[in-house]
Amino acid sequence: MRLRLLLALVATAFAPPVVAAELVQLSQYEWSHDDPNFGGFSGLMIGENGSSLTAISDRGYYAKAEITRSSGLIKNIAITELTQLPLVKDRSPEEFLIDAEGLTITPDGSIYVSYEGHHRVWKFDPNFQNPEWTHQWDFFWRFQSNSGMEALASDAEGTIYAIPERSGKWERPFPVQRYKDGRWDETLSIPRSERFLVVGADFGPDGKFYLIERDFDVISAFKTRIRRFNLTDSGFDEGETLMETRFSALGNAEGISLWTDANDQTIVTIISDDNFNEFQKTWVTEYILKE
Repeated sequence: MRLRLLLALVATAFAPPVVAAELVQLSQYEWSHDDPNFGGFSGLMIGENGSSLTAISDRGYYAKAEITRSSGLIKNIAITELTQLPLVKDRSPEEFLIDAEGLTITPDGSIYVSYEGHHRVWKFDPNFQNPEWTHQWDFFWRFQSNSGMEALASDAEGTIYAIPERSGKWERPFPVQRYKDGRWDETLSIPRSERFLVVGADFGPDGKFYLIERDFDVISAFKTRIRRFNLTDSGFDEGETLMETRFSALGNAEGISLWTDANDQTIVTIISDDNFNEFQKTWVTEYILKE
């Protein structure tokens, strides 16, 4: 018995240390443009090998851009298109219809955009045309007026996951709406902790679910956190925190996209919403995932 205990202690002592995953910053690029409709970006998708960018804004615009890199780092982001999203009007005032928050592109090229104000999710073709409703209005009626579906993500099978900014109570998990085979369900949830609120999400190349959240202090401004979760048949696990910034480090970071570079490394790209405010910036910040 003593011998087995001694051997176990020796094995533990010489075992390699368990190193938690972390995000290491690669670069931060200040993106700007002279078009008055540039800015307010809340949803983000990065194209293959990090060569292109698609973003949607609070004013109901989408931007497409080409990314120039040197040694993997962003050197320039050149807009190729900045256009208003097609708007299907109803009885709601226009200001309740244009606030696009979440963006995801499924493997077949379909684009999904979530809106708050008039809470809804639309499906577009690969050119942001031919909008289709994915549900009736009353499915998301209970969300708070300025706290709709901030996060939108799709997995490798094209299933859509939408998460509102708030859950309604500090101790209540964030509800996750899932869209599959033409129907929505709300059987999933994600644990909530501290004062952080949901602002964006994406599935990584590893198949795990990455959630970007923010905290806000009227004096110190914004703080950003990224958590990662496994999704199993029984739902999301408790997750792990990969990064938590100091206040003001990333501005109002809202969009997140994960992709794989030429060296098969996982890169996390984050975009900041400048709120069309001259004192805020549109930052595009990138991290490498270290396991």
